[in-house]
Amino acid sequence: MSIVNAIKEKLGKYPNVSYEATDNSITFFPLSDNGFEVTLYVFEQKGGEGFTVFYHGWHENFQTSEEALDCFAFGLTSECRLKETSRGGRAYRWTMEYIEDGEWQEGGTTALFFVRFWNRKHERYLQNNLGF
Repeated sequence: MSIVNAIKEKLGKYPNVSYEATDNSITFFPLSDNGFEVTLYVFEQKGGEGFTVFYHGWHENFQTSEEALDCFAFGLTSECRLKETSRGGRAYRWTMEYIEDGEWQEGGTTALFFVRFWNRKHERYLQNNLGF
């Protein structure tokens, strides 16, 4: 079974979930305005398949379907959140955070180079809570 089909099967157990899938990608749509999209892409690379998981701006590449599936599922839980930083109404940095021993820890950051540094900085937190 492909990784996309495996995710579709799991998401099918949640009637209120909305998602879109192709042969090589799947995107989960958040259940609230405070959530974020989670997308998995499968791509061909030298030596087999590669995988990229996106959390609304943040992303990470994986070599195995197991790692990619774990990351996709993690983005749907309340143990993961995304800190989005913007200036002048434009988001430019996304930091994935996870909870450990009751404290939020930074997991990794994706950022754009061109920033409106003269505008005031704004941060917001996005979080899903599917219990996947």
